[in-house]
Amino acid sequence: MAEPVGDKGEVPQPESTSHPTTSDAKPTTEAVASPSNTPAKRNAFTELMAPKPKAPISQAPQSMASKASQIVRGVWRGALIEYIEHPERFPDKVLRVTANTVLIKDAFPKATIHLLLLPRSPAHYLLHPHTAFADPAFLAMMREEAAVGARLAAAELARRLGSFSASNRARDEAMGKGKGGGAASDRDGSESELPLPAGRDYAAEIRVGTHAHPSMAHLHVHIISRDMRSERARHRKHYNSFTTPFFVPLADYPLGEDDVRRETGFQNANLKRELVCWRCGKEFGNRFAELKRHLEEEFEAWKKE
Repeated sequence: MAEPVGDKGEVPQPESTSHPTTSDAKPTTEAVASPSNTPAKRNAFTELMAPKPKAPISQAPQSMASKASQIVRGVWRGALIEYIEHPERFPDKVLRVTANTVLIKDAFPKATIHLLLLPRSPAHYLLHPHTAFADPAFLAMMREEAAVGARLAAAELARRLGSFSASNRARDEAMGKGKGGGAASDRDGSESELPLPAGRDYAAEIRVGTHAHPSMAHLHVHIISRDMRSERARHRKHYNSFTTPFFVPLADYPLGEDDVRRETGFQNANLKRELVCWRCGKEFGNRFAELKRHLEEEFEAWKKE
């Protein structure tokens, strides 16, 4: 990248112009050294406290969006911009790319399934979710894209855990016996299709929303399974950011101006809440390690439902 011009380079000075002296000009005389002409002794304190001249403004101020993009690029808070601009560089992380969004696996998943939906619109991706989703057209687009992401997440959850589910057993048995899509004879001798049992609704186990105060600079929507079982969930804030009103469902946008979830104090308190199991409601106070052990037990029961 080229070094900016003008910050360190020398500024050319105008050449001095000599004017011929006229008869009206007064001759100059050199000062004669005397006690009165001796420079006063410097006072360090006075110089320190004296007002400093303001530095001249060398260029016009940048837009906030431009400045934010430059500040966050290359540090962890700005890591998502690389997926937005260059999804082809991350084939192991990127699941879906459209003109409007990029769907990726979260690099630090907080549950069995954890995806991020990233908008590609420069007019929106540096905005806070509360501001961005006040745009009806943008919100409608993100809901449509999130619905696709949620279906992919539910399908992957079913692939991983479906064989453990009691709700899937009748369906699996029906498919194993060839009943699914098979034919049955009616009284009149005609054949009709036998419907498969519904099986477990894994879409109901997927949550879609944003954090009230996102940690990353670029707008993103979480698509996450509700189990909260992950080695990456390492402290109370990780857990509470998804299990309290700090997590704002995409379906709830746009938020009303008086919605309490806009208030910083309310959301900070949510992150500091005492720990409660998302599934059974058992309270754990500040005992995060104990909650983690309990979540392992709940996960085993949850996947068997």
